Amino acid sequence: LTPFSASEDMRSTWQGKAGRSPLQALYESDQFEQSSLQAVHQQRREMLSNVCSRYTRKRRLLQPDDLRHLVVDDTHGLLYCYVPKVACTNWKRVMMVLTGQGKYQDPLGIPAHEAHVPSNLRTLSEYSVPEINYRLRSYLKFVFVREPFERLVSAYRNKFTLSYNTAFHKRYGTKIIRRHRRQPSDRALERGDDVRFEEFVYYLLDPRTQQEEPFNEHWERVHSLCHPCIIHYDVVGKYETLAEDANYILQLVGADTSVKFPASSKTTRTTDDMTAQFFQDISPFYQRRLFNLYKMDYLLFNYSIPSYLRIR
Repeated sequence: LTPFSASEDMRSTWQGKAGRSPLQALYESDQFEQSSLQAVHQQRREMLSNVCSRYTRKRRLLQPDDLRHLVVDDTHGLLYCYVPKVACTNWKRVMMVLTGQGKYQDPLGIPAHEAHVPSNLRTLSEYSVPEINYRLRSYLKFVFVREPFERLVSAYRNKFTLSYNTAFHKRYGTKIIRRHRRQPSDRALERGDDVRFEEFVYYLLDPRTQQEEPFNEHWERVHSLCHPCIIHYDVVGKYETLAEDANYILQLVGADTSVKFPASSKTTRTTDDMTAQFFQDISPFYQRRLFNLYKMDYLLFNYSIPSYLRIR
C-alpha cells in the first residue's frame, strides 16, 4: 500500500484550511449550545497541537500498520483509537453496539473476551488508501488517555500479578526474570509469574527490549499507538473524566440515547496513591529514566510530573 499522510485538509480540526471538521459542523449548527465541556476539549486540542508543533520537526507518513488501533464505525462516522488500560474494553463494547445493526443492545451484555475478538470490529488498517484518507478527513476521531504511570502500573498489575495471565508470564515474565533477576530459581525461569515491578522497569529501560521488538500495546506509549501528531483527534477523552467525555462523544455523533457508556464499578482500579507505592522502591535514577521514556505522553496530554517522583 502507498503510504499516506495527514494532508492539509485532514488538519482542518485546528487550522481550518479545507472546510469544516466534523466537530465544527456540529458546533455551527444549533445542535449544541456552547458549554464548558466544549471549552475543555478545545483546550486539550490546542495543547496537543502546540506540543506537536514544538517537538515534532519532521512529519512522517502514516503506514497501514500505524492504523491497527483505530476502530471504525461507518454508521456514525466515528474513528476510535483504543489504548489498553484506558477503559478500552468498555469502549470496544460500545463500538460493537454502535456498529452491530441491532445485534447488541447493552454494552455490559457483551463478555469482555468477546470485545477483544479482532473480527468483531473493523480497524482502519483494513481499508484501501482512498477509503482511509476519506475517513481520516471526514469522521469524528477520538482517543482516551490516562496518567502515564498510573496506566503503566495498571498494566503491570493486570499482566504480571494475576495468576490467570499465564500467556504474559510465559511470553514476557520468563524473559524479564532471566535478564533482570540475580540468581533466579528454576521455577521462576520456567513460569515467569512473580515478576517484581522493579524488574519490569529494568525491562522497559533495557535498550535490547525495543531493539528486539516493539513494546506490547499494554505498555506502549499512547503517542506510538495513536500518532496524535499525525492524526488530529477531534476529542481527547481522559480516564479521569471518563463518564462525561464518553457521554459527550456519544452525543456528538448522534448515537441512540439508549446507548450508554458502562458506569465504572471496579474497586480494584489502580489509583494515584497505589501508583506512588509501586514507585517507592524505584531509585531516583531509574524514575528519571522511566519518566523520560513516557515524557511525550505527559506533555501531549497535559499531565504534570507526579509528586511522588524524586527526580527534581
